[in-house]
Amino acid sequence: MNLLGELPAMFDGMKLAAVATVLYIIVRCLNLKSPTAPPDLTYQDTPLNRFLLKSCPQLTKEYIPPLLWGKSGHLQTALYGKLGRVSSPHPKGIRKYLPMQDGATATFDLFEPLGDHRTGDDITMVICPGIGNHSEKQYIRTFVDHAQNDGYRCAVLNHLGALPNMELTSPRMFTYGCTWEFGAMVGYIKRAYPQTQLIVIGFSLGGNIVCKYLGENRVNQERVLCCVSVCQGYCALRAQETFLQWDQFRRFYNFLMADNMKKIILSHRHSLFGSSFKMMDANLSRLYTATSLMQIDDNIMRKFHGHSSLKEYYEKESCVHYIHNVNVPLLLVNAADDPLVHDSLLSVPRTLAAKKPNVIFALTLHGGHLGFFEGAVLFPQPLTWMDKVIVGYANAMCQWEKQKPPCQSGEMSESACEGAKA
Repeated sequence: MNLLGELPAMFDGMKLAAVATVLYIIVRCLNLKSPTAPPDLTYQDTPLNRFLLKSCPQLTKEYIPPLLWGKSGHLQTALYGKLGRVSSPHPKGIRKYLPMQDGATATFDLFEPLGDHRTGDDITMVICPGIGNHSEKQYIRTFVDHAQNDGYRCAVLNHLGALPNMELTSPRMFTYGCTWEFGAMVGYIKRAYPQTQLIVIGFSLGGNIVCKYLGENRVNQERVLCCVSVCQGYCALRAQETFLQWDQFRRFYNFLMADNMKKIILSHRHSLFGSSFKMMDANLSRLYTATSLMQIDDNIMRKFHGHSSLKEYYEKESCVHYIHNVNVPLLLVNAADDPLVHDSLLSVPRTLAAKKPNVIFALTLHGGHLGFFEGAVLFPQPLTWMDKVIVGYANAMCQWEKQKPPCQSGEMSESACEGAKA
């Protein structure tokens, strides 16, 4: 009888244990115990950097993600990947078509500012989106609308082959580090608006492209006020090893991105592989069996530019070999919980910022890959921390250029300025 009397208590104990287990898993998976903190900054103490950090409070204040899910890099990344942004606006732009020397047709969308810039100057943001992205993506639309309202003209590159219902005009599409289309867009903007100054912005793969473009030739930095790169991986050769690992589910993300690349390539199969059925079948068979970006890069992408091996392709197309040549003010932003960018890759921006006075490296505790949602408990705000920090940094940079003493510039050190005064 005593045993029968103890059964309800035993079941209650099991229920409590089950609830406690579920709560523990939720807390661990959602990272609820993780604190909020300001970005971890690496930079040299220069007059310009002090001014930028003072004038752009997002870089020194706490980044506070939504309480219930915002501390999970996976959920931040998934929400960005599936929804893009919340309540995305629809900025109206004009699509421009630029013929390339190899027969390709580059396209970009041009959005005029919705008011005067606070400095009264003509400033254009030239924007390079992430892998397989274009101006119609929600995170791009949200950022463009925010920048337009602050008085910036925006030019957004559409990666070659990424736009739906836009046929390729040559057997080539975008690759990890090809800067040809971005350079053509920048050249058009410089010719069409001879008085404008440029702010260069790259998201993820776009961050690699813009940093590589600026570092390839010093001429590319003319009329550029500054550059902002968000969530890039800096070195594809190192990244490929981490993408085959299962920690942080990177191997799974690798599969998903490879599947998306397959869809883009297959939509252009006739333009890319020609009318030879034998050649097309050989390329498509390798594509269908690929389960990673590296396999697609090795079998398809590297051949667009004649690279003899995957190693050569990654070495030649990574900005890590060019970024040290960038002398304009450069803000590099990453998130510590980005499931796509392994911590080992962040030694590149950290070392660069420690050595070069024009570089600030900002590492947030949370944000995932291009997430950076903000909000109180559950629902995120339409504008993200990423949107605000890019425009805030750009505003500070424009203000610095407007009011700086004659001896100071983004490329001059404090000692050089003192020497000029003497």
